[in-house]
Amino acid sequence: MKELQYLNKYFIKYKFHFLLGILITIAAQIFSLFTPKLVSKSFKAIEDFHKNDLSSAMIKTELIHNILWIVGTTLIAGILTFLMRQTLIVMSRHVEFDLKNEVFRHYEVLDQNFYKRNRTGDLMSRISEDVAKVRMYVGPAVMYTINTFIRFTVVIIYMYNVSPLLTLYTLLPLPILSFIIFKLSKEINKRSNIFQEYLSKISSFTQEIFSGIRVVKAYALENQFQKNIEELAQESKTKSMSLAGVQSLFGPLMIALIGVSNLVVIYFGGLMYIEGSIKSIGTIAEFILYVNMLTWPVASIGWVSSLVQEAEASQKRINEFLKIEPEIKNKVTENTPIRGAIEFNNVSFTYEDTDITALKNISFTINEGETLAILGKTGSGKSSILSLITRLYDIKEGRISIDGKKIDEINLNDLRSSIGIVPQDAFLFSDTIKNNIKFGKENATDEEVFDAAKKAVVHNNIVHFKNKYDTILGERGITLSGGQKQRVSIARAIIKNPQILLLDDCLSAVDTETEEQILNNLLQISKDKTTIIVSHRVSSAKNADKIIILDEGKIIQEGSHNQLINEEGYYAELYLKQLSEKELN
Repeated sequence: MKELQYLNKYFIKYKFHFLLGILITIAAQIFSLFTPKLVSKSFKAIEDFHKNDLSSAMIKTELIHNILWIVGTTLIAGILTFLMRQTLIVMSRHVEFDLKNEVFRHYEVLDQNFYKRNRTGDLMSRISEDVAKVRMYVGPAVMYTINTFIRFTVVIIYMYNVSPLLTLYTLLPLPILSFIIFKLSKEINKRSNIFQEYLSKISSFTQEIFSGIRVVKAYALENQFQKNIEELAQESKTKSMSLAGVQSLFGPLMIALIGVSNLVVIYFGGLMYIEGSIKSIGTIAEFILYVNMLTWPVASIGWVSSLVQEAEASQKRINEFLKIEPEIKNKVTENTPIRGAIEFNNVSFTYEDTDITALKNISFTINEGETLAILGKTGSGKSSILSLITRLYDIKEGRISIDGKKIDEINLNDLRSSIGIVPQDAFLFSDTIKNNIKFGKENATDEEVFDAAKKAVVHNNIVHFKNKYDTILGERGITLSGGQKQRVSIARAIIKNPQILLLDDCLSAVDTETEEQILNNLLQISKDKTTIIVSHRVSSAKNADKIIILDEGKIIQEGSHNQLINEEGYYAELYLKQLSEKELN
């Protein structure tokens, strides 16, 4: 139960629901206990009729009176039980809502290294499967625990008041029940942990395959992955059946123990009636009803115990995740407006997960409103510079400054809000094209959306779709071509109107004519913005105020377009190569 203590804050938050549920439960149990008393009273009336030769009319009147009371109190108990469920189960839904939001918010603040170390399927499993298991604890498990405890307490008090000795005989099987629950609970907890791990593995595996289904089909690997999922599912099934096997022992054992309690009541109650220590046969009937009233609570102990063990296993996984501290933290609470001057001073950066040094002693300066182009071979560190500017990673060597302040001394929300980035791998959401563009500015008007799309040279493509801007895109924008995805992503950055614009090789999938149109539009848009263009094409870099060339994480050339084409090196060679290719085309 140690892991589940984390949820106590939610019980405090929803204490009104919780306490009201307990009060309603107590009231429901009190009303449900009228029936055994009234049955005992009816039996006694019948016995008195035979002993004292009372009139049948009086007996009939009393029996009808008792029946009406039984019906009335049972209806009230039923209504109160319904209200109990409404109160406590609703509370569990509130807790589920809050916990899912808490988990999601924690996902949002965690850094890139966390997402590199963890698979998406496992993260989805924690916010869905694990939270659902926890809700079953907060709702049904807590509700039935309260119900069982109150019913046991009230019933035993009533039983003791009628016959202390018969109560003792009736409760004799309970220590055996407690021992069985203890042993089975430990085994359920162990097997539940293993089963949850396999559920997470299946989620991760299937999510990865669904995301990469085009590659799977292209390489005709369907049979291989079908075999893999079957093996994984078989393992999961084995663990699930193992868990179910232990859980299935609870029901029969509980019913058997209740049956034994009934036999004990009949046997010892009968002996006590013969001896005269029990005055009425109705007392035995009353005790049998009490024992049967305990049947479901006792039987539910096993199920509740199973829910608790599964919830503890799930909450442990959630707690482990929630304890992870983000490496990138917002150290500044006050607002820090961004103008856009950027400076790298002897910056070196190594990726912790691969131990690859991406940047080595990088130094450059971009003044507010200037454009910098970064060129270089694949893996030379171009994208890493953009990742550092957006503080997706923090550096350990050198200094990065924005407007003269160290980057970690700037409010992180202000920094990222002032940046518009078009990533190398354009990511679009499974939503309409309009909403994907408005992701850059949620309250944008339709006119602003159309204008951004025109500047990104994708408007003419969109209007030819059947539903135009209301076209729903497939996962990751699969509906669109590579070039169209890049241009929608550019429109999303343009509509944001950021102070710093980062373009990470975002024109690689468009033809040269379209590229020229977009670059001319960007030239007008970025006049008062600090812009960094990462590219493999000279055509994308030629209008920049400054150009740097990277190779293996180092700056090997630096200057303007005119300076670099007249200087021996990578840029001049690339320029001549691409110029000749253009002439051939």
